Amino acid sequence: MGVVWRATDQVLHRQVAIKELTFGFGLTDEERGVLRERTLREARAAARLDHPCVTTLYDVVEEDGKPWLVLEHVDADSLQSLVEHGGPISARAAARIGLDVLSALEAAHAAGIVHRDVKPANVLVERDGHACLTDFGIATSLGETPLTTQGALIGSPSFMSPERLHGDEPAPPTDLWSLGATLYAAVEGRPPFSRGEPMATAMAVVSEDPAPMVRAGPLEAVVRGLLAKDPARRSTVAQAREGLTAVLAGAETPLPASTPPPPPPQPAESVHRFDPADLKQLAGASAAVLGSVARDARDQARTLVERRRQTVADRPPPAPHRRWRFKKRWVLVPVVTALVLVLAVLGGLVWLVLHLTGLG
Repeated sequence: MGVVWRATDQVLHRQVAIKELTFGFGLTDEERGVLRERTLREARAAARLDHPCVTTLYDVVEEDGKPWLVLEHVDADSLQSLVEHGGPISARAAARIGLDVLSALEAAHAAGIVHRDVKPANVLVERDGHACLTDFGIATSLGETPLTTQGALIGSPSFMSPERLHGDEPAPPTDLWSLGATLYAAVEGRPPFSRGEPMATAMAVVSEDPAPMVRAGPLEAVVRGLLAKDPARRSTVAQAREGLTAVLAGAETPLPASTPPPPPPQPAESVHRFDPADLKQLAGASAAVLGSVARDARDQARTLVERRRQTVADRPPPAPHRRWRFKKRWVLVPVVTALVLVLAVLGGLVWLVLHLTGLG
């Protein structure tokens, strides 16, 4: 969308950063108009924010129908560059950066602005470890008419939340998810869902768990809370701040001896446009994954039922002699006893008759 120049303000004698909007070859007038309006929206969004963790917008200058943004020059490297050249950072350093970005997002959300492109390349880290959030190029104000036409979606796939990929309206939890993905990349040296190809990455964001964390240490719980796929179950600003503050205050956790070497540098995550056909394919793939999960659960249930039936069928029947022993005890014994009593009574009557008749 543009090139950022370092320049000198010749009136105030200070260093500034100037963002030049660049038009690619072959763009139509309508597409040029959209890019111009997006740049002006970035300027308006940045102008509404006065926060130490957000780069300050000084002015907007137009020349030949192309806007140039005059911004505060921050003597810092991007988090993306730090990880690429120095490897993953510690959990405490990431927590300090996370608190600054979280503070910037809280101010933006309070002003009704959703950044929509929080990622390591847009986080500037100063020499003292503090950070500021920059590049509101695809930010949107809540309730604002979207610029992208025909249902297309613009963003960095590895750092886009699942609800954005589902086509939901951008909301503050979207930025919190992206912050979680950014912190993950900072301590692990790689994005949590990167698959190399935008559609494969988007599919992983929607349907898979992030790769296991081996370097996050005490930061892992905070990151997992921010990466909850359901926005309703995702950590809030207050919960994230509490967790990051605890990590920053705690002692540095040493890495285990078996920790693998740092991963190779990852290419910078670029902004990608998902056209309606891409989103339809993504939705179909998500449905296929859910259908596969449902089929697996159904098959497992059937297997358990069959195993239960087989266990019952293989169980030996009760021994028959046990049933007959039961009958002899409760039927034959009383009958024999009764016969003995009858014979005894008859014997007594015969003896009595003989005795009375004088024959006994």
